[in-house]
Amino acid sequence: MATYRCAILDDYQNVALKLADYSKVPEVEFQVFSEPVRRTDEETIRDVKDFDVVVMMRERTAFGRKVIEALPKLKLLITTGMANKSIDLAACAERNVLVCGTTSYGNPTTGITFGLMIELTRRIGWENARMKAGQLWQVTIGADIEGQTLGILGLGKLGTRAAGVAKAFGMKTIAWSQNLTPERCKEVGVDYVSKDELFKQADFVTVHLQLSDRTRGLVTARELGLMKPTAYVINTSRGPIIDEKALVAALAEKRIAGAGLDVFDVEPLPLDHPFRKMDNVVITPHLGYVSQQNYERYYPDIVGNIRGWIDKKPVRVIAAK
Repeated sequence: MATYRCAILDDYQNVALKLADYSKVPEVEFQVFSEPVRRTDEETIRDVKDFDVVVMMRERTAFGRKVIEALPKLKLLITTGMANKSIDLAACAERNVLVCGTTSYGNPTTGITFGLMIELTRRIGWENARMKAGQLWQVTIGADIEGQTLGILGLGKLGTRAAGVAKAFGMKTIAWSQNLTPERCKEVGVDYVSKDELFKQADFVTVHLQLSDRTRGLVTARELGLMKPTAYVINTSRGPIIDEKALVAALAEKRIAGAGLDVFDVEPLPLDHPFRKMDNVVITPHLGYVSQQNYERYYPDIVGNIRGWIDKKPVRVIAAK
């Protein structure tokens, strides 16, 4: 009989138990929650109150102080990746809940960024659907991204990767963020501009910032109003970085050409959300980190984390600052 119970949350594709060797932790009984729902704190507490270990998939379910303090059985909390701002680490430390993370693979968000750009401009998926629905031939006149300007908000690891891919496409690249310097831009081979100039010059604005108090609501109606009517917004970072109501209005009134969005204020995206009905918006269900290679890192590391905790040799510990 198992000694411990482990809840694996938010395994939307129901693949968690297929991607690692769980025989390495025979002491543990696993239960998978695969429904794509956004739990309230009360629902989270209800679902996991009888588990010793909880596995989180990034930030799909929040573990704030209220939740942590209502789970007296919880001893180990594992998140995919090594950073998760939806965990109250101080509350975990106070309750002696060990928090561990996993490694990850590459930069899968980059592919989604350019996939959204190409779908907006060349409409590959849309034309594919038309042909399979019985339409004879093309109606689209697409625009090449070569020669266009990519404005990058945030030139960290992901922004730098996006700049490199943009250059391969023959795009001009410009960048801005609150702490970005001209020297850093020069290192990457990107032109440094002010925030206003980025929105004025860019044919595509792509967001590669972490969500924080400083970046929440960073892009408002004012910034969107600076953009060309032919320009697009791409967001694969976090929804609340852009004022969603302002973006909906700009798109509805055709003040910008369109948007490619992988992230939203509320996830899963509500069925009645206006983005679902807009013909100048391409939406995907937060696919940025959902890659085969990433998952093949996450779940074996999770098993390793549990084994280390049982053996009192914890690995990849995330500590409160």
